[in-house]
Amino acid sequence: MTDTPFTHKHWQSADGLTLHFRDYAGGDARLPVLCLHGLTRNARDFEALAPHIAATGRRVIVPEMRGRGRSGYASDPSTYAVPTYVADTLALLAQEGVERFIAIGTSMGGLSIMGLAALAPERIAGVVLNDVGPVVEPAGLERIKDYVGQGGSFPTWVHAARALAEVHGETYPGYDLTDWLEMAKRTMVLVSNGRIAFDYDMKIAEPILNVTTDEPVDLWPMLAALAGRPAVLVRGALSTILSAATLDRMAQTLPGARKVIVANTGHAPTLDEPEVRTAIDAMLEQAE
Repeated sequence: MTDTPFTHKHWQSADGLTLHFRDYAGGDARLPVLCLHGLTRNARDFEALAPHIAATGRRVIVPEMRGRGRSGYASDPSTYAVPTYVADTLALLAQEGVERFIAIGTSMGGLSIMGLAALAPERIAGVVLNDVGPVVEPAGLERIKDYVGQGGSFPTWVHAARALAEVHGETYPGYDLTDWLEMAKRTMVLVSNGRIAFDYDMKIAEPILNVTTDEPVDLWPMLAALAGRPAVLVRGALSTILSAATLDRMAQTLPGARKVIVANTGHAPTLDEPEVRTAIDAMLEQAE
């Protein structure tokens, strides 16, 4: 593996944004893998998993949704929503000539996968849903509202890491400073004034702050559209987003799915845990 095992590429959204993705060119003989990140995250979330998969001979496409990483920021914050992310992803797949693929999604990325499944289930050959399902627990949603879009910047990476630990310590109780530094470098970036800031448009928070769980949309039919495919369902044992009961129902909805519960972890597992990697590798061998 080289120091940079991917190529930076771009595509255009229907409303004129230039969006960025990492393309890990593992080969064309096997179905490609699409990796979709979570709400405040970016392509760096998959910087360990993507080359691992590419080494097996699969191309791995890791887009950065609008408002994150190197992708353009939207002028209309209302487009920071799953239906738009689905449309943007379909535009990317069309540009790259990808008809069928294996999908891996964390949190918001998993919701986007369910949206893709509702529109074109035949295109998805296998799936990993990481700490997300058709029911988002109200307590978890309120916790996200507490921190998303709050902004702030830090003078050093250590300051940034300690700030993350203060906010997310209950999510990753086993993390030490090295782990928090790694997370800081995945979620933040050095900005023009020399300080370190979160690598997303703070306006992505606006639609989230208006979301309630009073009248939830029924997403179970979207999940059911993935039935019959190899699937991995990952949950952090401490998750406030995905409950144990919802995970069990998801497994019943997708017979044969592998359930992986990551101990001592909240929302969300990194997908770099050994037990998760084992499950993903097994799913990839089945999905064709």
